[in-house]
Amino acid sequence: MNALVDSLPFMPGVYICTRSVKLSHMEPITLLKDKKIVLGITGSIACYKAVDLASKLTQAGAQVDVILTESARQFVSPLTFRSVTGRPVFSNMWQLDEHVRHVGLGETADLLLIAPATANTLAKLAHGFADNLLTVTALAARCPVLVAPAMDGGMYVHASTQANVKLLQERGVSFAGPVAGRMASGLEGLGRMIEPAELLALVRLQIARGGLLAGRHVVVSTGPTREPLDPVRFISNRSTGKQGLAVAQAALDAGARVTLVHGPVSEPLPLGVTAVSVQTTQEMADAVLEAVADADALFMVAAVADFRPETSSERKIKKTDQTWGRAIGLEVTLDILSAVKEQREKSGFPRVSLGFAAETHDAFDYGREKLLRKGLNFIAVNDVLLDGAGFAVDTNQVLLLSSAGVVEEMPLMSKTAVAERLVFHVSKALG
Repeated sequence: MNALVDSLPFMPGVYICTRSVKLSHMEPITLLKDKKIVLGITGSIACYKAVDLASKLTQAGAQVDVILTESARQFVSPLTFRSVTGRPVFSNMWQLDEHVRHVGLGETADLLLIAPATANTLAKLAHGFADNLLTVTALAARCPVLVAPAMDGGMYVHASTQANVKLLQERGVSFAGPVAGRMASGLEGLGRMIEPAELLALVRLQIARGGLLAGRHVVVSTGPTREPLDPVRFISNRSTGKQGLAVAQAALDAGARVTLVHGPVSEPLPLGVTAVSVQTTQEMADAVLEAVADADALFMVAAVADFRPETSSERKIKKTDQTWGRAIGLEVTLDILSAVKEQREKSGFPRVSLGFAAETHDAFDYGREKLLRKGLNFIAVNDVLLDGAGFAVDTNQVLLLSSAGVVEEMPLMSKTAVAERLVFHVSKALG
């Protein structure tokens, strides 16, 4: 997936996490609600992926206007896209009602996305051709342009195509892919269009530019930590990392540069984060303290193991070894937020810190005490015994506190919605 990473100049210095994006079912995405996306489709067999992409964008809440080139119409009909978007499909520049369509589409769009983009279309875009509705719209566009190339054996790496790509990148056009794989011809090489789920994630990154946290560095920790007993056993907790992953995605959607320090999590990471994988509490502490050295905000969502074995075995402990089992003792692990507080008092970073408190009783009292003791700006308290608010579920019920008192009492809602509220309050605190 290096081609995908290397071709995203709009996110300089960010390692793009390229794990598969989980989309078992689509839900509206707040960031994309009512955003106007012009989806240009050119003549490639990868048009079939564009149908899925148009459907995903529409389900996410975007208004998708499709422009089909004549070559693309040979692969897929306008009716197909009209069926998945519920909107008109444009193709013929010379129709009476479309002769100035390019002006309206180009000037009102939030993003022009061309997927698939053939070598022929890349050449036209690079040299200012305006011989069809798509290329004319591209010239009229006042929004960011993102292209997803798709072409067969050797065409993408050809010197002419590479020169066109370079020229377009210099003009601010962003590229998503292509990736290496098997072509329609049966050849193997670099030229496959990236998958719709990944393109959707890249669309989010593009739309997020200029968001509430644009230009900010945000650190998020999530998941459990594991303290080894031996090479096959460990002490841990029930955390799956769902809430922290949602916070990381919400921060990305707000335009932030996100460092995600994560233990073993149950779902793929959001595309676009700088990912740091850890296992133990000490490893997480080291990674968090390094990451927050220049951070604007820290969301400490991870469920860190509070205890670890005093000793661990380098070999698997046998069940028959009763003595070792009875003799095992526990010691307290490093308090990461206390370490952050100490570092923050010296350096001033992170500027805003938010912690989590997973409680089973007296949640308000324990949360407020933790907030004050660890010098936090905010603490998100949740009672994990409440239905729908514990581990391994998609919902949460959170009480957000500051030193001044209750900031917001959130009812049971999706962890995505909780994350967006938390990011909103932190962005306000950052000014």
